[in-house]
Amino acid sequence: MAQKRSMHIPENSSPLQEKFINYLMNDGKKNTARRIFKDTFGIISKKDQHPEKVFQRAVDNVKPNMEVKAKRIGGSVYQIPVEVKPNRQIALAFRWIIGSARSGKGAPMAKKLATELLNAANGEGTAVKKKEDTLKMAAANKAFAHYARY
Repeated sequence: MAQKRSMHIPENSSPLQEKFINYLMNDGKKNTARRIFKDTFGIISKKDQHPEKVFQRAVDNVKPNMEVKAKRIGGSVYQIPVEVKPNRQIALAFRWIIGSARSGKGAPMAKKLATELLNAANGEGTAVKKKEDTLKMAAANKAFAHYARY
């Protein structure tokens, strides 16, 4: 009989933080991802009193509400602006924050991630720029919004 595994969530970790840890994880090494996340919160807590609030604010600042999808109509490909569903907003925010932290060179991942989260919480940084570029692209292609129903 197979044992049923219960999902272990530490008392100090919200479901959103657990999801972030899963995005951070490489090659199934969850303990490494947890350690990086814990170290990141340690670095943030030295600069700011509430790392949980910084994390939440960073994710909220990076979540896009519009994006463009390529759609082929009559031989032409149009970039059509569409609203982003809440689950995808969180997924994109996590992906952009982790991606911009990983692209930095020469520092431990926890330090790069802490810097990126602090920047995102303040409305700056690479992940926020990516969100703004996505919104600009959606605004620029607003003329093709009527194709969204096809």
